[in-house]
Amino acid sequence: MPDQSDDHNREPVELPLVTNHNTARSALTCRYRCGDACSHEAPNRSLNPYFGDVVQQSLSRRGMLKGGAVLAIGATTAAAATVAAANPSSLPPMGPLLPPGLRFEPVPPNTTDAVTLPPGYEQQIVLRWGDPLLAGAPRFDARRQTAEAQAGQFGYNVEYLALLESPGRYQQLVLVANHEYTSEQIMFYGYDPANPTREQVEVAWAAHGMSVVAVRAERGSGRIHPLRGDVLNRRITATTPIEFTGPAAGSPLLKTSADPTGRTVLGTLNNCGGGVTPWGTVLSGEENVNQYFANAGAVTDPLSARRLARYGLPTGASERKWERFDDRFDISKEPNEPNRFGWIVEIDPYDPESTPRKRTALGRFKHEAAEPRLTRDGRVALYMGDDERFDYLYKYVSTHAYKKGTGHAAREHNLRLLDEGTLYVARFTGDSPGGEIDGSGALPDDGAFDGSGEWIPLATGSTSHVPGMTADEVCVFTRLAADKAGATKMDRPEDVEPHPRTGRVYVALTNNKDRGAAGKAGADEANPRNDNKHGHVLELDERNSDAASRSFRWRLMLVCGNPDDPSTYFAGFDKEQVSPVSCPDNIAFDEGGNLWIATDGNALGSADGLFSVPVTGEHRGHVRQFLTVPRGAETCGPIITGERILIAAQHPGELDGASAEKPASAWPDGPGTIPRPSIVSVWAERGGSR
Repeated sequence: MPDQSDDHNREPVELPLVTNHNTARSALTCRYRCGDACSHEAPNRSLNPYFGDVVQQSLSRRGMLKGGAVLAIGATTAAAATVAAANPSSLPPMGPLLPPGLRFEPVPPNTTDAVTLPPGYEQQIVLRWGDPLLAGAPRFDARRQTAEAQAGQFGYNVEYLALLESPGRYQQLVLVANHEYTSEQIMFYGYDPANPTREQVEVAWAAHGMSVVAVRAERGSGRIHPLRGDVLNRRITATTPIEFTGPAAGSPLLKTSADPTGRTVLGTLNNCGGGVTPWGTVLSGEENVNQYFANAGAVTDPLSARRLARYGLPTGASERKWERFDDRFDISKEPNEPNRFGWIVEIDPYDPESTPRKRTALGRFKHEAAEPRLTRDGRVALYMGDDERFDYLYKYVSTHAYKKGTGHAAREHNLRLLDEGTLYVARFTGDSPGGEIDGSGALPDDGAFDGSGEWIPLATGSTSHVPGMTADEVCVFTRLAADKAGATKMDRPEDVEPHPRTGRVYVALTNNKDRGAAGKAGADEANPRNDNKHGHVLELDERNSDAASRSFRWRLMLVCGNPDDPSTYFAGFDKEQVSPVSCPDNIAFDEGGNLWIATDGNALGSADGLFSVPVTGEHRGHVRQFLTVPRGAETCGPIITGERILIAAQHPGELDGASAEKPASAWPDGPGTIPRPSIVSVWAERGGSR
């Protein structure tokens, strides 16, 4: 019987690393996570400017960057990563002058089948895939999993986490997790990718979506314990009714034979990054939804075909073959069904009877995040990335101001804020005005910005700002609207987070293997680089520090990779003292305002991990690795508090050739079990200090 204890302190298991030739992810991850997007042509073929060209111009004006210039195109070699892994003493020592919360010994690069921590830290498995949540849900049984059981159990592959207060409940909190996608080949014994069974498909539907779980926080440690069967516990799946709101609700573009009103959709899919609103609801972005649909090639109307192609809809069968079991996944039968996915979903974690909402005013694309910040006059701004090569960065600003308070009137008012506002897309330029922007505070390093930019309006309510497109067309086909508006192409903008104190906005750009490829935009010697395997982090400063501003300045915070690579940059910090970091994805801030980076697809030969980096002061840019996740896994959903650090280890064991019969990971339950994506809590031992 597998070990069901909360603690996981087993000896790590070494396993071979097999990766896709196109990325540092395994081919199995590429298939199930995003429909093998990296092997297909990026759907953005517009002629809009490419961000790397802007960077080249700005760096030529700025000259040599403090602490090491961005000079070369080349990618870091695997040999460099191997040397670092074999020689941990070459990694930066614990710095006595680091800010509180960052005083740990960095973890060296490694590929162990465990969550690897610095000395002086403990960990706990909080929730595994299949753990029962709802009253009456059975214990997980990998060989006898059913759709009915899964609907009451914790879902698969968590990407985003939110931990909220639970008013009136002593030492209790509410944990919200989304479930991005399913990895059927390592979930099901006897799985045939060409011929999935109905039961397997329905289990996968139930394993998608979101989970709301009441938890109890343990005093004196970072442990938290799920309260199984609590009245707040809830599962939202691929078949849960969800309401459309905003400008496109009821549009002909959202109508199907099952929903002739265009106002109710079944389920939410591929939930990625998210955010928590000031009024206590949770936002979750639908990302790689194109992979679930089939037969776009059957559409012959040129306009419809172009729209489908811009969103990367497959022309033939889907990977999971869901179209065999529900016509809504067959575009030849339900051409509008794909338009009903790719939105921001808002849920109320305190009301298990409430109906989730898809907010159409926030646009439709591969949503990676929806992080809010209040404007100076109290309106709500949301920052959002479209996680695709050569796609865009967006912002939404509500028309009306947020109302404080928990009364019914204030809550009803606030629940309309994401339906009435303006959706913008970013355009970057290399021209930066001199001097500091009023009200933004002292700059944390040499004071230089690399360029400026503007937010281009796309639609305000029922008014379109894009010639030739209606407001509902802008909302449903936001990528095409941004193409027309002349937005700047980016290298997979993923998580976007405003700093809790300064308001500066940090954008994680994960990578772009197509940069500089034949027929694609290139940047020569500038950053981001051609064949940008490692990604970078961008810092935006809104004019007058106001999230409602129509203009901003930007600069490079990090250019990721091995510090020995001359094309890397760490905000001017001494590169001999930093940890190697590759492919930034999820980001978060701790209570001291330090940035934490979770990676996805580490291209340096190590497992993915969690990294800390101050963004102000003398340690600005001092990247240090805090943990690594098990083999084949990705680090997701970081929450950093004074009591604990929460992460989700997504898709452990998702390596080429792996299956339920031949698992590539034994985490978290040990030998003889299949890997189970899980949430982990980490905290400093009693008497220790972060």
